[in-house]
Amino acid sequence: MNMQQLTQEMSNILAEFIPRAQLRPGQILVVGCSTSEVLGHHIGKASSVDVAKAIFTPLEQVAKEEGIFLAIQCCEHLNRALVITRECLERYNLEEVSAVPQPNAGGSLATVAYARLSDPVLAERIQGHAALDIGDTFVGMHLRPVAVPLRLSVKTLGQAHLTAARTRPKLIGGERAVYKQNEGVLKTCL
Repeated sequence: MNMQQLTQEMSNILAEFIPRAQLRPGQILVVGCSTSEVLGHHIGKASSVDVAKAIFTPLEQVAKEEGIFLAIQCCEHLNRALVITRECLERYNLEEVSAVPQPNAGGSLATVAYARLSDPVLAERIQGHAALDIGDTFVGMHLRPVAVPLRLSVKTLGQAHLTAARTRPKLIGGERAVYKQNEGVLKTCL
Protein backbone atom coordinates (compact mmCIF):
# COMPACT_ATOMS: atom_id res chain seq x y z
CA MET A 1 0.00 0.00 0.00
CA ASN A 2 1.26 3.47 -0.92
CA MET A 3 1.54 5.52 2.31
CA GLN A 4 1.47 8.89 0.53
CA GLN A 5 -1.74 7.89 -1.19
CA LEU A 6 -3.21 6.78 2.16
CA THR A 7 -2.30 10.14 3.72
CA GLN A 8 -3.99 11.91 0.81
CA GLU A 9 -7.10 9.72 1.16
CA MET A 10 -7.28 10.59 4.87
CA SER A 11 -6.84 14.30 4.09
CA ASN A 12 -9.69 14.10 1.57
CA ILE A 13 -11.94 12.38 4.11
CA LEU A 14 -11.19 15.06 6.70
CA ALA A 15 -11.85 17.85 4.18
CA GLU A 16 -15.39 16.52 3.78
CA PHE A 17 -15.92 15.41 7.38
CA ILE A 18 -14.75 18.44 9.40
CA PRO A 19 -17.27 20.98 8.05
CA ARG A 20 -20.11 18.48 8.39
CA ALA A 21 -19.10 17.48 11.93
CA GLN A 22 -19.62 21.08 13.07
CA LEU A 23 -16.85 20.85 15.66
CA ARG A 24 -15.99 23.98 17.61
CA PRO A 25 -12.56 24.73 19.08
CA GLY A 26 -11.95 22.71 22.23
CA GLN A 27 -14.31 19.90 21.26
CA ILE A 28 -13.28 16.25 20.91
CA LEU A 29 -12.93 14.14 17.77
CA VAL A 30 -12.85 10.42 18.60
CA VAL A 31 -11.03 8.22 16.09
CA GLY A 32 -10.98 4.45 16.07
CA CYS A 33 -8.87 2.68 13.49
CA SER A 34 -7.86 -0.85 12.62
CA THR A 35 -4.72 -0.56 10.52
CA SER A 36 -5.17 -4.28 9.80
CA GLU A 37 -8.53 -3.57 8.16
CA VAL A 38 -7.01 -0.68 6.18
CA LEU A 39 -4.56 -3.23 4.74
CA GLY A 40 -7.38 -5.68 3.93
CA HIS A 41 -6.76 -8.07 6.85
CA HIS A 42 -8.97 -9.09 9.75
CA ILE A 43 -9.02 -6.59 12.62
CA GLY A 44 -6.12 -7.18 15.02
CA LYS A 45 -4.18 -9.49 12.70
CA ALA A 46 -1.76 -7.20 10.79
CA SER A 47 -1.19 -4.02 12.79
CA SER A 48 0.94 -1.48 10.91
CA VAL A 49 2.75 1.51 12.41
CA ASP A 50 3.47 2.81 8.89
CA VAL A 51 -0.25 2.88 8.08
CA ALA A 52 -0.93 4.56 11.44
CA LYS A 53 1.64 7.28 10.72
CA ALA A 54 0.10 7.92 7.30
CA ILE A 55 -3.36 8.30 8.86
CA PHE A 56 -2.28 10.25 11.95
CA THR A 57 -0.41 12.99 10.09
CA PRO A 58 -3.53 14.63 8.56
CA LEU A 59 -5.51 14.04 11.77
CA GLU A 60 -2.86 15.89 13.76
CA GLN A 61 -2.77 18.72 11.22
CA VAL A 62 -6.55 19.19 11.22
CA ALA A 63 -6.69 19.08 15.03
CA LYS A 64 -4.16 21.92 15.22
CA GLU A 65 -5.88 23.96 12.49
CA GLU A 66 -9.34 23.57 14.02
CA GLY A 67 -8.27 23.80 17.67
CA ILE A 68 -9.91 20.48 18.52
CA PHE A 69 -8.78 17.60 20.68
CA LEU A 70 -8.08 14.14 19.26
CA ALA A 71 -9.11 11.07 21.23
CA ILE A 72 -7.60 7.98 19.62
CA GLN A 73 -9.30 4.78 20.71
CA CYS A 74 -7.13 1.84 21.73
CA CYS A 75 -8.12 -1.71 20.86
CA GLU A 76 -10.00 -4.09 23.13
CA HIS A 77 -6.77 -5.24 24.82
CA LEU A 78 -6.68 -1.85 26.58
CA ASN A 79 -10.47 -1.82 27.07
CA ARG A 80 -10.88 0.73 24.28
CA ALA A 81 -9.25 3.44 26.41
CA LEU A 82 -8.39 6.64 24.54
CA VAL A 83 -5.12 8.45 23.95
CA ILE A 84 -5.62 12.15 24.62
CA THR A 85 -3.53 15.08 25.79
CA ARG A 86 -3.31 15.99 29.46
CA GLU A 87 -4.90 19.32 28.50
CA CYS A 88 -7.98 17.48 27.22
CA LEU A 89 -8.02 15.25 30.33
CA GLU A 90 -7.99 18.27 32.63
CA ARG A 91 -10.43 20.40 30.62
CA TYR A 92 -13.06 17.64 30.64
CA ASN A 93 -12.23 16.39 34.16
CA LEU A 94 -11.50 12.87 32.93
CA GLU A 95 -9.90 10.06 34.88
CA GLU A 96 -6.43 8.99 33.80
CA VAL A 97 -5.63 5.28 33.55
CA SER A 98 -2.20 3.68 33.40
CA ALA A 99 -1.13 2.00 30.20
CA VAL A 100 1.09 2.71 27.22
CA PRO A 101 -0.34 1.46 23.92
CA GLN A 102 1.72 -0.85 21.72
CA PRO A 103 0.92 -1.99 18.17
CA ASN A 104 -0.40 -5.36 19.39
CA ALA A 105 -1.88 -4.13 22.67
CA GLY A 106 -3.64 -0.86 22.06
CA GLY A 107 -3.24 -0.63 18.31
CA SER A 108 -0.89 1.12 15.94
CA LEU A 109 -2.83 4.38 15.64
CA ALA A 110 -3.02 4.70 19.43
CA THR A 111 0.72 3.91 19.64
CA VAL A 112 1.57 6.63 17.11
CA ALA A 113 -0.75 9.12 18.84
CA TYR A 114 0.87 8.38 22.21
CA ALA A 115 4.29 9.03 20.67
CA ARG A 116 3.31 12.23 18.86
CA LEU A 117 0.74 14.03 21.02
CA SER A 118 1.95 16.59 23.52
CA ASP A 119 1.85 15.16 27.08
CA PRO A 120 -0.22 12.05 26.18
CA VAL A 121 -2.35 10.17 28.70
CA LEU A 122 -5.02 7.50 28.55
CA ALA A 123 -8.61 7.95 29.69
CA GLU A 124 -10.96 5.03 29.99
CA ARG A 125 -14.10 6.98 29.10
CA ILE A 126 -14.86 10.11 27.14
CA GLN A 127 -17.87 11.74 25.53
CA GLY A 128 -16.67 13.04 22.18
CA HIS A 129 -18.47 15.47 19.94
CA ALA A 130 -17.80 13.66 16.65
CA ALA A 131 -16.17 10.45 15.47
CA LEU A 132 -14.51 8.63 12.64
CA ASP A 133 -14.51 4.85 12.75
CA ILE A 134 -12.06 3.22 10.36
CA GLY A 135 -12.48 -0.55 10.20
CA ASP A 136 -15.55 -1.01 12.42
CA THR A 137 -13.83 -0.47 15.78
CA PHE A 138 -17.09 0.65 17.46
CA VAL A 139 -16.29 4.13 18.74
CA GLY A 140 -19.94 4.91 19.50
CA MET A 141 -19.42 4.11 23.18
CA HIS A 142 -17.27 7.27 23.34
CA LEU A 143 -19.80 9.72 21.88
CA ARG A 144 -22.20 12.06 23.62
CA PRO A 145 -25.87 11.48 23.11
CA VAL A 146 -27.34 12.13 20.53
CA ALA A 147 -25.14 10.67 17.74
CA VAL A 148 -26.08 11.64 14.20
CA PRO A 149 -24.62 9.50 11.38
CA LEU A 150 -22.83 11.41 8.64
CA ARG A 151 -23.02 9.85 5.19
CA LEU A 152 -19.69 10.70 3.60
CA SER A 153 -19.09 10.29 -0.11
CA VAL A 154 -16.10 8.05 0.70
CA LYS A 155 -17.04 4.71 2.28
CA THR A 156 -13.57 3.21 2.81
CA LEU A 157 -10.02 4.13 3.77
CA GLY A 158 -7.74 1.64 2.13
CA GLN A 159 -9.73 -1.58 2.50
CA ALA A 160 -11.40 -0.55 5.79
CA HIS A 161 -15.07 0.35 6.09
CA LEU A 162 -15.47 4.01 7.16
CA THR A 163 -18.28 5.50 9.23
CA ALA A 164 -18.65 8.98 10.68
CA ALA A 165 -20.88 10.75 13.17
CA ARG A 166 -21.40 14.03 14.91
CA THR A 167 -23.45 14.70 18.01
CA ARG A 168 -26.17 17.21 18.80
CA PRO A 169 -27.88 18.34 22.00
CA LYS A 170 -30.91 16.33 23.06
CA LEU A 171 -34.25 17.76 21.92
CA ILE A 172 -36.49 17.96 24.97
CA GLY A 173 -39.91 19.40 25.72
CA GLY A 174 -42.18 17.80 23.17
CA GLU A 175 -44.32 19.48 20.52
CA ARG A 176 -44.53 22.90 22.23
CA ALA A 177 -40.76 23.24 22.67
CA VAL A 178 -38.78 25.74 20.63
CA TYR A 179 -35.32 24.60 19.58
CA LYS A 180 -33.90 27.78 18.06
CA GLN A 181 -34.12 31.16 19.74
CA ASN A 182 -36.47 33.62 18.07
CA GLU A 183 -34.93 37.13 18.31
CA GLY A 184 -38.33 38.87 18.50
CA VAL A 185 -39.55 36.71 21.37
CA LEU A 186 -36.29 37.16 23.25
CA LYS A 187 -36.43 40.98 22.97
CA THR A 188 -39.99 41.13 24.29
CA CYS A 189 -38.88 39.13 27.34
CA LEU A 190 -36.04 41.55 28.14
